[in-house]
Amino acid sequence: MTKHILVIDDEPSIRKSFLTALEDTGYLVETAESGEVGIEKLERKKYDLIFLDLNMPGLDGVETLRELREIDKDVPIYIVTAFHAAFTDRLKTAAADKIDFELLKKPLSSDQIVSITKGILDGATITYRGMP
Repeated sequence: MTKHILVIDDEPSIRKSFLTALEDTGYLVETAESGEVGIEKLERKKYDLIFLDLNMPGLDGVETLRELREIDKDVPIYIVTAFHAAFTDRLKTAAADKIDFELLKKPLSSDQIVSITKGILDGATITYRGMP
């Protein structure tokens, strides 16, 4: 069964890097340019994995995370960001509210994107976890 991935990021180059990295993996990858669009997509379809940016205009990543968890409590959500320090307090609050997520630090290479994705979806060994 084909696994479905959603990448939510306002930067077109980041969305393209995920699409390019994962194009030969057999996964179906969709993108959303905002938290609002990502939420709409999850309302219409089930995903096996979501990659989410934090620093976005409109609905930021923490607000989007909360909304995504209202729709699907089980889908793995990996926040991929270079701005985690600016969101530390809000992420700690989300964690205290028992909202599950993982953090990965940008930038990620194509090899890291593939390795992380396969590790999550196929149980392969993860060779990079991002933040210490």
